[in-house]
Amino acid sequence: MTTVGHDDDTGLLGPGWSASAAASATGDGAYLRALLDAEAALTRAQAALGLAPAEAAAAVTEAADPARFDVTGLAVRARAGGNPVIPLVADLTEAVGTEYGPYVHRGATSQDIMDTATMLVAARTLDLVLSDLGRTERALARSAAEHRDTPMPGRTLTQHAVPTTFGLKAAGWRSLVLDARDRVSRVRSSLPAQLGGAAGTLAAFDGYGADGGERAAELPAVFARELALTAPLLPWHTLRTPVADLAGCLAFTAGALGKVAVDVLTLSRTEIGELSEGGRGGSSAMPHKANPVRSTLVVAAARRAPQLAAVLYGSLVAEDERPAGAWHAEWEPLRDLLRAVGGAARDTAELAEGLRVHPEAMRRNLDLTRGLILSERLSAELAPVLGRARAKELLTGLARRTRAENRALPELLAQEPELKDIDLEGATDPAHATGRAGALTDRALERR
Repeated sequence: MTTVGHDDDTGLLGPGWSASAAASATGDGAYLRALLDAEAALTRAQAALGLAPAEAAAAVTEAADPARFDVTGLAVRARAGGNPVIPLVADLTEAVGTEYGPYVHRGATSQDIMDTATMLVAARTLDLVLSDLGRTERALARSAAEHRDTPMPGRTLTQHAVPTTFGLKAAGWRSLVLDARDRVSRVRSSLPAQLGGAAGTLAAFDGYGADGGERAAELPAVFARELALTAPLLPWHTLRTPVADLAGCLAFTAGALGKVAVDVLTLSRTEIGELSEGGRGGSSAMPHKANPVRSTLVVAAARRAPQLAAVLYGSLVAEDERPAGAWHAEWEPLRDLLRAVGGAARDTAELAEGLRVHPEAMRRNLDLTRGLILSERLSAELAPVLGRARAKELLTGLARRTRAENRALPELLAQEPELKDIDLEGATDPAHATGRAGALTDRALERR
């Protein structure tokens, strides 16, 4: 057998996940390792229950070395049976040898090994995602605390609304990241092994041992323990809750990170300039460009994730005790989703850690509407003095004049006879009109 040192899929068209830890954790080599880990664990679990010799467990574990197997050859041969487990079992049995070869894959079906390997790949990838989500959360917490009171325009439906603070925006991003962390953590802790035999009845294991199969009933739990996965209540060959839960938490995580990235894209526009990425993203044609590349790649992942998750949700409709097509349809989109989210988590962590905040641009943009961004605050200040209807009428007229005469709203307010005895200095400063943004930021940062 020929050793293959790397995967053919290097990520040429996937810069969002290329060269990431998630790429390594989900490559063909990683899947081969997980398949072999599952096969070896199955024999060890049987040996632990007295259903196979200890020597068989040692022999299978020793032979289950990914370097001994030709992953490309396995892929080609998988076409004959529709999955890679069938040729792998043949090669592993040969590698173990005549004496203990019969204990390879004993009692299992291909889906037992493939599903278990998929859960192992998912677990290993989610551990990486959680680490990067932690980096992102910590960086955003620092930004939120540092800019707790840094005023900036709040925007609704693409237009200036009322002043807010960058601290509150960063705290909101962090809250989404923590929501993603919680969902990923829950799913990670519940990923199950799969062991049911041909039709999910464990019938093939009943003939092993002298106790009529009583010890074989313990096999799924021991198998799961060997792999540090959860023992399922039932075989889940066509009960695809684990895959649907994975789809949901990954799609949510992609969207949560995409929210951070799309805000950075908007606020780093040349005309806005309130944020910029720490690194430089070059252009093949324009030497002056410093493109927000990390944000771009994260948004690309977020836009792909819902469609990938939709395929996995569609596979819940799996017929009989083992499905034809529904199960097979999961493999590629699930790997793509793990890769996309793994790469996005890496890129968002780097983005958050290197993000540059430009308070001077935020202040400049607050003044673009010549004070109109303060109209809500002024309405609240003037209503007790003039009455609600008159305050609205006055401010509506002055807003019209502000635009038509290209003058500042505070200047026009100062000329109004009705307001000559009212001190509006504080009400016309955007930095004093951010409401409870500081307190909301503090409250958000209390979450751990």
